[in-house]
Amino acid sequence: MKKNALISSLFITSILLTACGNADEKATEDKNTTGQAVDLNKEMDNYKSFALDQMDSFVTETEKFVEAVKVGDIEKAKITYPNARMYFERAEPIAESFGDLDPRIDARLADLEDEGKTEKDWSGYHKIEYGLWVENTTVGYEDTADQLLKDAKELRARVETVDVTPNLMITGAVDLLNEVSTSKISGEEEIFSHTDLYDFKANIEGAEEIFTILKNKIKEKDAKLVSELDQKFEKMNALLAKYEDGNGGYVSYEELTNEDTKALSEAVNQLGEPLSKIGIIME
Repeated sequence: MKKNALISSLFITSILLTACGNADEKATEDKNTTGQAVDLNKEMDNYKSFALDQMDSFVTETEKFVEAVKVGDIEKAKITYPNARMYFERAEPIAESFGDLDPRIDARLADLEDEGKTEKDWSGYHKIEYGLWVENTTVGYEDTADQLLKDAKELRARVETVDVTPNLMITGAVDLLNEVSTSKISGEEEIFSHTDLYDFKANIEGAEEIFTILKNKIKEKDAKLVSELDQKFEKMNALLAKYEDGNGGYVSYEELTNEDTKALSEAVNQLGEPLSKIGIIME
C-alpha cells in the first residue's frame, strides 16, 4: 500500500465512522423531538430497481467473460473482465449482504489468507484474473469460470429477495467510498490486472446513484448539502476522466504517479465528509 493511500484510508475511515456515530445520535434526538421520519419507500423501490438492472447486466457480461475464458480467448477475456465487474461494484451494498456469494465471486487471495484459508478455497473473478494476467492462460480455469457464472446468476436471483432499507442505502453509499479509500486507492483490489480505476469509477457511480435517488428528499432538509455534494461528485468524476484511455476504459493503475493518487485520495476524502451527513438529516 502506498503511503499516501494509507494515510487517506485511515483519514476517511475515521470520518465515516465518526459521522455514522453522530448520525445515530442525531437520529434518536430528531425522533424524540419531531416523532417523524422521512418517508423513503419510493426511493427504496428505485434503488432496488437500479440494483436489479446492474445485476442483469452483470450476468450478461459474466456470460461473455466465461465464454471467452472457456474458448481460450485471453484478449477478449481481459477486455471483458473490468467492464463486467463494474456492474457488480456499483451494486455492492446489496451484493455484500450475501455473505457466502460475495466472497465466492469477489474474494482476493489475500482475503482468504486473512481468514486462514488457502488457494484451494479461491474462486471467482480474481482467481481468473490471476490466470489471465500472471499465467497468461485460461487453461485450468474452465471450472472456475462455470462456477462464477452459476454464482452470478444465483446472486441476481437473490437480489429479488432483498429488503432494501434506508440504512442499507445510506450506509451503502458511505461504504462504497470506504471501498475506494482502502483497496481501490492502494491498488490492491486488482493487483494482477491493475484495472482498479474501473472499480474506482463504479464505486463512485454506485454512491452517486444513491445520492441522486435521495436528492429531492435531502434537498427538502438541506439544499446546501445537495449543492455541495453535486460539486464534490463533479470534481471526483472530472479527476477520473483524466485517466480514460480513449477507448471507453481506463489506463493501467500502474501509470498513475504519487501525485495522481494523492489528488484522488483528497477528492474521496472531500466527498466522504458531506456524503456521510445524509444519514443525519434523513431521520
